[in-house]
Amino acid sequence: MLTVALAGKPNAGKSTFYTAATMADVDVANYPFTTIDANRGVTHVRTRCPCLDRDERCGNENCHDGKRYVPIELLDVAGLVPGAHEGKGLGNQFLDELTNADVVLNVVDASGATNAEGEPVEVGSHDPRDDVDFIEEEMDLWLAGIVDRNWESVERKSRSPDFDLDAALSDMLTGFGATEYDVTAVLRGLEYPDDPKAWSDDDREALARAVRRRTKPIVVVANKVDAAPDDAVDRIREGTDKPVIPATADGELALRRAADAGVVDYDPGDESFEIVGDVSDDQRAGLDVLGESMAAHEGTGVQSALNAAVYDLLDRITAYPVQDAGKWTDGTGNVLPDAFLLSAGATPRDLAYAVHSDIGDGYLHAVDARASRRIGEDHELTEGDVVKIVSTAGP
Repeated sequence: MLTVALAGKPNAGKSTFYTAATMADVDVANYPFTTIDANRGVTHVRTRCPCLDRDERCGNENCHDGKRYVPIELLDVAGLVPGAHEGKGLGNQFLDELTNADVVLNVVDASGATNAEGEPVEVGSHDPRDDVDFIEEEMDLWLAGIVDRNWESVERKSRSPDFDLDAALSDMLTGFGATEYDVTAVLRGLEYPDDPKAWSDDDREALARAVRRRTKPIVVVANKVDAAPDDAVDRIREGTDKPVIPATADGELALRRAADAGVVDYDPGDESFEIVGDVSDDQRAGLDVLGESMAAHEGTGVQSALNAAVYDLLDRITAYPVQDAGKWTDGTGNVLPDAFLLSAGATPRDLAYAVHSDIGDGYLHAVDARASRRIGEDHELTEGDVVKIVSTAGP
């Protein structure tokens, strides 16, 4: 399962985002280091369910009238402060939690109402653009420190006649989620000495920054946008080359709870909601304000941020394996029972391995269930493909 991590300074709204996205019980409070131990939960990305191309909806618990929700893991680590890579604020412990993440959501307080340490200040008195750069810098310098501390082992390996720098570096960086392919791709874009003993601190830092960019890309979540100055999001976008998603995690959490209570009609990722239950005048006024913010920003931004991280930045597609190519069902008649997130360019065999390693090992061929035709092993799957896998390991 893909892992999306929430990072940011204290009090930026990470725990509220996590609660809204997972509906799990966590501490949410207006003080630094509300989160000490990392929270792990399941949330979802949203896509169009293939059942919309059939006469009836699939009935899957993760499909809401054609809105398909595909599970991913969400990780909420404690807030980071300047100097985290040196251990300030338990920073090394918190940064270590990010090692297994596939992508990072940097949650910033777009309203500028928390200072660099995560303490409440007057709205607009802190520049949120500083928070965008600071998280990336802390992650880069933290990884640079790991590279420095382990460089002696690379130098020792270089004495061997069959030394391979790519393999040695990938061994060192495996714990950070870097593969040998990642390391090779990074080294192609860097200039460095052939002999590891000749590498400078700058060479190692350049390696760390490039590996972090490749293995831990970042989406900026401009949170608390409903309380932010009108130009806040534009200013954040002008100061970074990363995707910036305006969001109100408080608004999303309020809507999810209201939907659970039958007060509003709302699915995560909708750009609007409808009041369907009894509300007080104060509640209606609050919902009206939230509705205006959603109209201005095309929703609360929580689902948009998750989707941007997985479908856009990680370039994933959703594919649906079935056993019956005509009915799009599994062996017990469930329509479109499973959805898998695959890398763009994935083939039917990749989908087979995603289902189970035995299915992949025994792969014979695949059928495009939409077109009712066999597809080749090198066929590239696209978003929403429904595929029957034929394997010696089973149906």
